[in-house]
Amino acid sequence: MNNGAWVALLLSLKVAGWATLLNMLLGVAAAYGLSRWRSPARDLVDAVLTLPLVLPPTVLGYYLLVLLGRRGVFGAWLEKWGIELVFTWQGAVIAATIVAFPLVLKSARAAFDNVDVQLENAARVLGVSEAGVLLAFARALGEFGATLMIAGNLPGRTQTLSVAIYEAVQAGDDQTANLLVLITSATCIVVLLIAGRLLPKSQRRRQS
Repeated sequence: MNNGAWVALLLSLKVAGWATLLNMLLGVAAAYGLSRWRSPARDLVDAVLTLPLVLPPTVLGYYLLVLLGRRGVFGAWLEKWGIELVFTWQGAVIAATIVAFPLVLKSARAAFDNVDVQLENAARVLGVSEAGVLLAFARALGEFGATLMIAGNLPGRTQTLSVAIYEAVQAGDDQTANLLVLITSATCIVVLLIAGRLLPKSQRRRQS
């Protein structure tokens, strides 16, 4: 594997790892809140939080630019503190977190909705949250559209595996593209196999 591929792989794992950690905290917390909140607005909030699952990645990327760009709602304020997220790996983490967030939210909420209040275990959520977290990791690892828009394509700085594949294809470098595709596919297959093992046995039987 050439040096560029290693750098892209390590950066992708770094971004996906941080995105997964953030989703473990935010996704489980939001799922718990929604499962225990009794309000007519709950379904609307749930729909808004699930939007990243269905919106085109370019739309999410545009929203992020509007919010976090130098002239954005939060970007201008952050710039006063010397914090810039556009075209940084931290920006890629934010994009990956938002795109993968619904996977953790939905799996964790399903667990909370089906467990007795007196038997809650937010750390494990009956094994469903672990599977959801791994699926979120796989989704974050393969994120492309929103990441490209908010973080750009800077080799060694913001170029993740998905973006590196895109660049290799555009450059006609089939050898590099094939290698990166195999690495990404193999990693995601391993994650999905582990996620399947972490599902409760009753749920695996229903799916088989």
